Amino acid sequence: MADRERPSVGDSLPELAVTPDRYLPHRYAGASGDFNPIHIDAEFAKAVGLPGNILHGLYSMALVARACAAVADGDPRALRRLRVQFRGMGVPEEEITVSGTVRAAEGDRLTVDVVAEQSGNQIIRNAEAELEL
Repeated sequence: MADRERPSVGDSLPELAVTPDRYLPHRYAGASGDFNPIHIDAEFAKAVGLPGNILHGLYSMALVARACAAVADGDPRALRRLRVQFRGMGVPEEEITVSGTVRAAEGDRLTVDVVAEQSGNQIIRNAEAELEL
């Protein structure tokens, strides 16, 4: 963060916009070991009342972590704490935007309030990250 000015209270995080491709849930299942069919089988997901296969919640949380790390030039080691509330289902092939605002800045520590939205639905809200720059 040496090249940039440190964020202040009220500053916005750079917005992160990601459109997960249709195969992302399959790749994420392989990486995470979570092969729940609601994530990888669209027909099964529909049979249990979902619109189709849905993204893993922890994938959405990872996007929040990525957006927060961008404040520290992308260094994930700057993220000291992350708390989220999963409040909606994310789906493949629709853009997810992650935005946030600095709530507190004390020395090298920042506390950031973050939200992840997809199609007007907050899939993660009331997220709070603590960063050490």
